[in-house]
Amino acid sequence: MEYVKTISKWEMWEVALEGPIEGNPFMEQHIRGTFCGKYEKVTSDGFYDGEGKYRIRFMPSFTGKYSFILKCSFLEEEMTGDFWVKEAKLGNHGPVRVANVFHFAYEDKKPFYPVGTTCYVWHLQTDNLIQETLKQLKEAGFNKLRFCILPKHMYYNTREPRSYPYVGKPMDSSVLTDENIREYTGAIEGNKWDFTRFQPEYFKHIEKCLEALQELEMEADLIVMHPYDRWGFSSMTRKQDELYWNYIIARFSAYRNVWWALANEYDFMKAKTTEDWERYAELLCKKDPYNHLRSIHNAGSFYDHSRPWITHCSIQKQEIYKTAEYTDEWRKHYNKPVVLDEISYEGNLPYSWGNITGEEMVRRFWEAVCRGGYAGHGETFENPEEVLWWSHGGRLRGESWTRIKFLHKILSETPGYGLVPLSGGGECATAVSEMDKACGTLNYIIHYYSFLQPAWQKYDMDGNTKYQIEVIDTWNMTITDMGTYCGKFKIILPGKKYIAVRMKNVELDFGRGDD
Repeated sequence: MEYVKTISKWEMWEVALEGPIEGNPFMEQHIRGTFCGKYEKVTSDGFYDGEGKYRIRFMPSFTGKYSFILKCSFLEEEMTGDFWVKEAKLGNHGPVRVANVFHFAYEDKKPFYPVGTTCYVWHLQTDNLIQETLKQLKEAGFNKLRFCILPKHMYYNTREPRSYPYVGKPMDSSVLTDENIREYTGAIEGNKWDFTRFQPEYFKHIEKCLEALQELEMEADLIVMHPYDRWGFSSMTRKQDELYWNYIIARFSAYRNVWWALANEYDFMKAKTTEDWERYAELLCKKDPYNHLRSIHNAGSFYDHSRPWITHCSIQKQEIYKTAEYTDEWRKHYNKPVVLDEISYEGNLPYSWGNITGEEMVRRFWEAVCRGGYAGHGETFENPEEVLWWSHGGRLRGESWTRIKFLHKILSETPGYGLVPLSGGGECATAVSEMDKACGTLNYIIHYYSFLQPAWQKYDMDGNTKYQIEVIDTWNMTITDMGTYCGKFKIILPGKKYIAVRMKNVELDFGRGDD
């Protein structure tokens, strides 16, 4: 056995064993481990990693001494051992969980305010482009990245990926035409795969990307299945799907920054039924011992987000012009966090999903957070290299990302775990901290005026509470202190779009920031 004797809390620990290479180890051999500490007992499956290596992974949630027992199909006797777990390293706050029904926090209770972006197949690009993406992600300040485990085929995505998840070979891509480029779903004739044999190097590369995102303190929202496919990965049989699900759960679940998105645009995957999705969800709940966040994303019709296995709503826009405005309704209906993972992309493509302005992207973010939810960024600008952020990563060309980073700073100063909508707040979107909502107080309030542009506003507040009033220009990223007010008062505003007014009880400290 190969394993380290000491590890930090919430890090991925693994033990490696030598085993048989004959036959098909992916199908014929099995390994399982049980890990016991003072406060937890976890059982998880291992996997075959090629070249006679078998691995099993574990993420400890507590400090202290742990013991383990391994059972392998190729060994008559059990293997045992122990190791020690130290306190978590600086910057490691554990997995993200749902907090107070509608929000998120790390396992150590630090609030997590999702400001995510999408780069569907950034990990399947060249090494240089991957490094450029990571550098841009660090600068942009996003804290969640949605991407596919499997290759993607769509407009601007007709090149072959750097590698493939299965043994075999793809169709001859020279036969691609304008017509079959638009056939997103299913396989184009000519692929030859053995769906019982994985390519371990493909998944090892994804693990390097997961670790690189951990270094940036970013969550990896892994899209397990999707319809945009010319290789046949979206139309495997249920048995083949289950082998795939078991393999990726065994490989990835011990990484603390993993979220599971069962599908991107599940309703475009015509070969799958609700029974299939429920079966995959059942496997995930059974086999992922760490209970990572789980969602399923729509194209048109919603999946039933009230299903108990779904931890949060992952939503695509419902109308060209409106989606963020429905956030508070979806919160009430599903009683779960709402994440608008796709509200159209900032860009200039000839498709409605890929050509909104930076101003509109930022407006939708602010509407979402002031209605108690969260939004996701994406960018689709045409360029000669055909490297679009939404799919390949690279560098950001738009204007919204800096404003979204500014919004995250505002969110990080919110008391508690996030904002909740305040009914009766007037014609604009008005939010208070979830702590205020729980206590029936009004200590922290944000009025967001969106595309409205009032020159002034009157407010009727508690005559006993003094508020520091700030005018926030959400586009120019400025915060102007307007002074302290109490009771009924009038505030002069810039008379332009995308303005917010923040009110803070002067007797309370709201200076947490990103600490």
